Amino acid sequence: MRTLKKWTALAGAATLLTLSACGGQDAADDSDAAVRLENCGRTVTLSAPASAAITVNQGATESALAIGAQGRLTATAYLDDEIAPRWADAYSKIEVLSPKYPDREVVLERRPDLVAASYSSAFDDKELGTRQELADLGIATYVSPFGCEEKADRAATSWDSVAQETSDYGVLFGLEKQAADVNDAMRRTLADLKTKNAGAGKSIMWWDAKTDSPSVGGRSGGPQLVMDAVGATNAFGHLDGNWATTGWEDVLKADPDVIVLIDASAHSADVKRKYIESDPALKDLTAVKNGAFVVIPFSESTPGARMIDGAVRLSDALAK
Repeated sequence: MRTLKKWTALAGAATLLTLSACGGQDAADDSDAAVRLENCGRTVTLSAPASAAITVNQGATESALAIGAQGRLTATAYLDDEIAPRWADAYSKIEVLSPKYPDREVVLERRPDLVAASYSSAFDDKELGTRQELADLGIATYVSPFGCEEKADRAATSWDSVAQETSDYGVLFGLEKQAADVNDAMRRTLADLKTKNAGAGKSIMWWDAKTDSPSVGGRSGGPQLVMDAVGATNAFGHLDGNWATTGWEDVLKADPDVIVLIDASAHSADVKRKYIESDPALKDLTAVKNGAFVVIPFSESTPGARMIDGAVRLSDALAK
């Protein structure tokens, strides 16, 4: 357990934060106006747009990179898979603190003005400390509206909510025009996917993890949005939640036309495919017999800056 003495020393350092620019390559809106926005039942405030931020989940990192805020990130942490190729160069210039959540002292020593996360789990006593504890040290915090600790505070899963998160990052970093441009591009892509309607007449099992009792995309999360975007039917759209646990008997009954395999460092697509192709009963599923698998990175299956990429990837695969 960390001592109060060490926390006090680090708090003293944290209160010395400056909000000067970090000299990055991002295009700023040249705004020094104070930042204020509502997030997960809290009010986030900064005296000026963040210029020394730390992101502690891949989703948060890519949301910042999507709007060109790389020069305003002092460090980052925690990847689920690989950073999207279009942001890889920018990402390579940012210090990586840890493959998972970094130690809180390591974070505080960098004197961030903002710590942004995709999930509220980043801000508990076992990780970085609570949001209030960090606020007391003069550090603003932001959590994806889809990852709020309290379910009542979570945003409804929709493309408009995805756009709102991007807009929030624009406010936090003073890059509101850039955020608006990202959202405009997303909406144009959605319109194009609707026209193509590549998933029409096809049922999909969106398989995230586990082989004993598979975790699949339910009717309320990112997978459902992606399937809706391409006109496909969710074979497990009757199940509540973003993700839901089902059984293999139900998979056999559903007999999906296509199986999406989520690829992540903790549960690779290859492992899932080998499992289902080697099982005596499951290998007779329509999707398995036809080799109708689509591999999608985990980061493209959750609401955020890259979910539109998952929709394009699925549409392209279904159109073949």
